[in-house]
Amino acid sequence: MEKLKKTIHQIIASEIPEKSNVLDLGCGDGVLLNYLMTDKKIKGHGVDINSKAIVKCIEKGIPVIQLDLNSIPLDFSDKSFDIVILNQTLQEIFRPDKIIDEMLRIGKVGILGFLNFGTLKIRLTFLFSGKMPVTKELPYYWYNTPNIHLATLKDFIDFCKKNKIKIQKSIYLKHKFISSEKLIKYKKISFLPNIRSDLAIFIINK
Repeated sequence: MEKLKKTIHQIIASEIPEKSNVLDLGCGDGVLLNYLMTDKKIKGHGVDINSKAIVKCIEKGIPVIQLDLNSIPLDFSDKSFDIVILNQTLQEIFRPDKIIDEMLRIGKVGILGFLNFGTLKIRLTFLFSGKMPVTKELPYYWYNTPNIHLATLKDFIDFCKKNKIKIQKSIYLKHKFISSEKLIKYKKISFLPNIRSDLAIFIINK
């Protein structure tokens, strides 16, 4: 999971111009914001509900607000940020459609990362076991998962079309097992992403 997070952070960081004004919703311990503030000289702000994560952000010198992302509307002005990030949090929100609207109200551009529930492995798990899948990307059982709104890539693309949201860029990642190193690596793919991609990152705007 840590390697996955590192991969996501690297990709998201590569899409953010220097000196941007960035809001990270569900910022966790502030690792991504800390990198962006140090290496890309961005003006960063974070939001998270977890008290321990808030403390870690403060220790890093990151401006942060403790806030439940389900408390919509969020207390930020229209287009007050260049970029709003929501990474690996969408599936935990009560109303994903509302938080996406908030992202695009607050920011000129949104960067959204989430797990793909349409992979071939997940489909086969349903087919042959009849149980909710447990994978490296979804390491929870049905009774203890924080994920309440899982979606496939096609679900999200259809949502964007219906709500007139422009997808500026899409990035699809698939994990690859390297037997010689016994490590999990993630690579970008483009062929059949809805059944092959474990993770998607979308850059969106209206």
